[in-house]
Amino acid sequence: MSATLSPAEVAERSELVAPKLRAHLPPTPFVRFGAFSDELGAEVLVKCEHLQRTGSFKARGSMAKILTLTDAQRHAGVVTASTGNHGLGVGNALATLGGHGIVYLPENASPSKVAALRRVGLEIRAEGNDSGVLEPKARAYAAEHDLVYVPPYNDPDVIAGQGTVAVEILEQLDGMTLDAVVVAVGGGGLISGVASVLKKHLPGIRVYGAQPALDDAMSASVRAGEIVQVDAAETLSDGTAGSVEPGSITFDLCRQLVDDWVVVGEDAIGSALAMVIDTEHQLIEGSAALAFAAARERRTELAGKRVAVVSCGANISAATLASVVKTTD
Repeated sequence: MSATLSPAEVAERSELVAPKLRAHLPPTPFVRFGAFSDELGAEVLVKCEHLQRTGSFKARGSMAKILTLTDAQRHAGVVTASTGNHGLGVGNALATLGGHGIVYLPENASPSKVAALRRVGLEIRAEGNDSGVLEPKARAYAAEHDLVYVPPYNDPDVIAGQGTVAVEILEQLDGMTLDAVVVAVGGGGLISGVASVLKKHLPGIRVYGAQPALDDAMSASVRAGEIVQVDAAETLSDGTAGSVEPGSITFDLCRQLVDDWVVVGEDAIGSALAMVIDTEHQLIEGSAALAFAAARERRTELAGKRVAVVSCGANISAATLASVVKTTD
């Protein structure tokens, strides 16, 4: 897909789909994290998408896309590619609305995510370790068999679904202002949706995009002025892993909407994950910890401001969690 999509169009789509999603997905809390606020010297409000159904914001975009399909399309089968969370969202949407799904995922996907994908009834095809390889394979299979492909981020309906995170944030602010928002970035669907909605209503807001140093494809592409491949390595932020699909509509949206890119090392991600567990006693995954770590990196300029951090997911394996706790203990 190479068609352009403006932030105004994304915001409009998000606001239109939000009531439809609410019939199937509960709003998530938007609450102050006291210890983290004290640490940053800021008012930090956390959008707790780690408490969303399926344990991730991805439930939103998947549901938004699958709501556009006919009964016949859903039951014929849909195809997707995922590192885990998007596949869970597709599986949840199909379990809710009816239908069958096939998910292409990396061979190194988290075992806990693979088990969860099986539980929601998806047919799994594990090939390679990069979404840049998986997505073309999934698209080709869907086209060959006349099935609908549900992209993890490169789709207007999916982006609009992710934007409903911000629709809820605005409702939950209840008239208060917001100075900044920090969002973890993989393919860019979440930050494209969230930033489009927030900048429509809070034009002065500053948008921070967080990426792991070991896999920073989107920020590298923005710096280069075109979508580029990076020499990626395995990261604790596995939910943001993978290259950006050529021609992705999220690329231009990220270029327009993200004010600052924060590239974070693995130690900082692990430390942020441990901090949330220690201070809030809530379980988050590496990609959510990435956003907290990025806020820490920008603590000087965030001091004294009201800041939203999108905690995007909670799907972390026991083995990964144990390794993080051991390292940061």
